[in-house]
Parts: sequence; structure tokens; C-alpha cells
Amino acid sequence: MRQRRLGQSGLFVSELCLGTMTFGGSEGMWGQIGQLGQEEADAIVGTALEAGITFIDTANVYAAGRSEQIVGQALRNLNVSRDDVVIATKVHGPMGEGPNARGASRGHVLSQAEASLKRLQLDHIDLYQIHGFDPATPILETLEALNTLVRRGDVRYLGLSNWAAWQVMKAVGIAEARRLAPIVSLQAYYSLAGRDLEREIAPMLRSEGIGLMTWSPLAGGFLSGKYRRDGGAGEGRRAGFDFPPVEKDRAYDIIDALDEVATRRECTVPQVALAWLLRQDVVTSVLVGAKQVDQLRDNVGATRVVLDQDDLDDLDAVSALAPEYPGWMYETQTASRQAEIDAE
Repeated sequence: MRQRRLGQSGLFVSELCLGTMTFGGSEGMWGQIGQLGQEEADAIVGTALEAGITFIDTANVYAAGRSEQIVGQALRNLNVSRDDVVIATKVHGPMGEGPNARGASRGHVLSQAEASLKRLQLDHIDLYQIHGFDPATPILETLEALNTLVRRGDVRYLGLSNWAAWQVMKAVGIAEARRLAPIVSLQAYYSLAGRDLEREIAPMLRSEGIGLMTWSPLAGGFLSGKYRRDGGAGEGRRAGFDFPPVEKDRAYDIIDALDEVATRRECTVPQVALAWLLRQDVVTSVLVGAKQVDQLRDNVGATRVVLDQDDLDDLDAVSALAPEYPGWMYETQTASRQAEIDAE
């Protein structure tokens, strides 16, 4: 399991990150995503640690805080040294009925950081992320609240999740101008079936040296090998929670290509999908969630899959984004200058 530096920080994280959205659900959406209790979660966390995954991601909103509680207790049950793991959590979603019990306001960010620390049974959070963009709160207010958490030692590093490129850049600029704690990472959706971030977000991340954590790398299970063009499908969360959105005809073409590469490499379809992500230079860590230990072990196997250029070309041919303005104009106008750069 390789360790990679998160953005321009001094923090190193494992190339796979254990996502814990499957922990603690009981009703509604969270029940459909996962209902793992403490004993099952302990087995998942233990398996991840044995495989070299030292990066664990959760959020206050997952099962209304229950996921954080289970993660914290698992670390205690397994006698995990605090220095051996990097714990990330998030804030933004509703944690109560009132208008101030959600978003990225100063009050919500500060109070929820304290609540997350208690649920996780930790004295600090390694990576604290704003889970979504809050149009009701000035970015400066959010960044100053996050800076307060860093200065008092409750949080070590800061990240964002599900923000547009212009929003991230605005936050980066404000933090630099005000000398606030910097943004080191973005958590965003990225998969072979959903490469939208390659248009604006990925170039911005490369330019600013911000690390990328990718969620739903199998497109909500659609690239797991269970779903087939002929209608065959195994049991999965998409039966009751069809998310993230997938253009299914295109995705079936991608699955066909994954099948061919998996056969050549003597591995599974999800391993190829994950291995492709691990080869993308913009990616720091890929989040993998699991309901069963065997599923997690299969995902870990992706770190041992070696894709050659033919494999990458085949996967790119069926999954590449259609040309879109201003991208195609940028490529046209910069081609000669890029050639001079490449010739250096």
C-alpha cells in the first residue's frame, strides 16, 4: 500500500482510504447505503489496517453521527495507536431541525467539530472537510472558523468536498490573502463512468497543488461487475439508492471494456476500475467502502493490478468526455505553445 502526500502539506495518506458511509445506518437513505453495526465495522476497520489502509474518512451526517461513533469505538476496540491512522471527517449537512443546524457558518462549524471529536473519542481531527458549498455563508466566515480550529489544535489540516473549481479557487485566494490555514485537499466524485471533474476541477487541482480524494470510484456500485447490459444485476445499493447519476448506455460500454481488461490482467472488474483511478496523476487517495470483508479485500487487490498503456487506452476510448467549450478552444489555441514546452 503506497503512501502519498496530501496536496502540498506534510501529511501522508494511504492510496486507498476506508470510507465509512456504510456504518450505522438504520432507516431511510442511510439504511439503504449500509447498516453495519459495531462488530461488523470492527472487522472492516481491522481488515483495512491489516492491508495497509491507514486513512479513514467519515462525516457527521452519516447516520446522524452514528458512523463517527462506530469509527471511534473501532479504533479503541482494536487498540489502534493514534499516530498510526489519519482520521478525516466532514461538516455541512443537517444535524438538527433549525436553520443554524446545517451549513458552513461559524457556529455550525465550531459546534460540530466539538461534537465530532466527542463521537470519535479523539483529541484532534487530522483532516476536517466542508462537505458541500453553503451559499448562505460567506467563504471568509467559514475559513476563519476553520482557522480557529487549526490554531487551537482541534484540527490539523483542512479540506473541501463537492465544491466547484471557482469556489475552491476563491477559498484558496481568501486563505492566502488573509494568511489563514490553507486548503490542502478536495474530496470529489470521480470514476470511469463520471469523469466530469477533468474539465475544470482537475486542472485547478494540479495548478494549485491540492490533493484529490475520490468518492464513489465504482459509480455507486455500477462498475462493480454486478450490473449488465442484458439486465442481469446482483444485489446492491443501487436497487434502492440509484446514485450517483450514471449515463447507463455509456456505462455499459465501459463495463464491457473493464471485462476485457480484467480478463487480460486476471483480476476482477472493480479492481480494474480502481486501478485506473490510482493511475491518474491528479488522484491522491481513492475512497473504498464495503459492507463485507471479502468485498474490501477485493478492492485492496486493485493496488497490485498493473495496467499497461493498451489497457489505459482501451478504457479511455469508451469513457473519455465529449469535447466541450472552452476546452476544445483552449487546446486549439495552446497547441503550439504546449509543443514548445514539451520539447524543452
